[in-house]
Amino acid sequence: MYEIRKGKGDYEWFIRAKFGLFIHWGLYSLPARHEWVRNREEIPNEIYDEKYFKRFNPDLYNPEEWAKIAKKAGMKYAVITTKHHEGFCLWDSKLTDYKATNTPCKRDLLRDFVEAFRKEGFKIGFYYSLIDWHHPHFTIDRFHPLRNHPEKEKLNKERDMAKYREYLHGQIRELLTEYGKIDILWADFSYPGPDGKGKNDWNSEKLVKMIRELQPHILLNNRLDLEDEYDFVTPEQVVPNEWPEKDGKKIIWESCQTFSGSWGYHRDEATWRDTEEIIKTLIDCVSKGGNLLLNVGPTARGEFDYRARERLEKIGEWMKYHFSSIYDCTKAPEEFKIPENCKLTYNPEKNRLYVHILSWPYKFLVLEGKAYKEQVEYAQLLNDGSEIKIGTDEWHKKQLGEKEGKILTLPPFKPNVAVPVIELFLK
Repeated sequence: MYEIRKGKGDYEWFIRAKFGLFIHWGLYSLPARHEWVRNREEIPNEIYDEKYFKRFNPDLYNPEEWAKIAKKAGMKYAVITTKHHEGFCLWDSKLTDYKATNTPCKRDLLRDFVEAFRKEGFKIGFYYSLIDWHHPHFTIDRFHPLRNHPEKEKLNKERDMAKYREYLHGQIRELLTEYGKIDILWADFSYPGPDGKGKNDWNSEKLVKMIRELQPHILLNNRLDLEDEYDFVTPEQVVPNEWPEKDGKKIIWESCQTFSGSWGYHRDEATWRDTEEIIKTLIDCVSKGGNLLLNVGPTARGEFDYRARERLEKIGEWMKYHFSSIYDCTKAPEEFKIPENCKLTYNPEKNRLYVHILSWPYKFLVLEGKAYKEQVEYAQLLNDGSEIKIGTDEWHKKQLGEKEGKILTLPPFKPNVAVPVIELFLK
């Protein structure tokens, strides 16, 4: 239907799945004031570790419960931060002591996560931070917590990025050889330029070659500062205005977004989005051929924040009745004009068009254009399967302007769902 730029990984499941779970979890869940707390407050290793590493003990961590919550919400894949910028590892890495098994919890948190989510049928993704504020050979740059240290230059003379690169490649090798089939590697992130880091710092070309050799099917994101060596792009906290393209071909894409202004657990963050707005964001992504990767930052005790649980449950209620308009769907064919205050998604295999009504109109919905006139043969509400009448009387037709297309006569009140969806059966 659309010409898509194909990478080297197995993308078919990804473009069908549409909805995934992102997990940001680490030591920053203890201070509970953003995952960049080390950067923002310029906290050195010794203070950060003394306060948080020695006290990390998520005694309520139950990945089986996480997986069940995510599955009920309608999510199909899960990506977890194996290591974030702070450098702390959730798995029992042989290359560092800075890991979960050396904290009071004494547990390979990643292995338990993988097993629990695989059991529930999820595809597994590993986020890995290219940045590491803890490693002694990661040079101090503009994002480093020690960027304003009075002896920054002296400290950097004692650091060797070649040794850090070896560590980085070694850890990714561990992740891709010790946990079975991994479906996504979500590397994060490059910031080339003055006082930054990019492909040469990571030796990205060599890294990608190793990744492809170890797991040829894996999907790789676009944050390694390479022009072409990626499978999908990752707009963050936004939905593009149009389906992204490269060299005239549409790119596989996924928008990663949060419930609030933080990725990690932030106890006092108050800008939480409501459920309806998140559902509309998911619809918007799918209507432009993309996916939504929605993030949860678990607490220091290992649970999903109550605000996240509440919203995921409500998203699940909507997905229970409307999953057909999300899974296996994509952007509608260009000949179908988008009605006012609506979003369209399309299932090319079923030849069904889904009209997501963002603002319920009074009495009628006009589907304007020749494509609707010639191709729509039946309409129903998706939440209950009830018929929507096509057409109206001549008097109302004249009032509406007698435009070419189809007129749907709607119920007098909005269905009791966050976003109503009308399923159109096409010829």
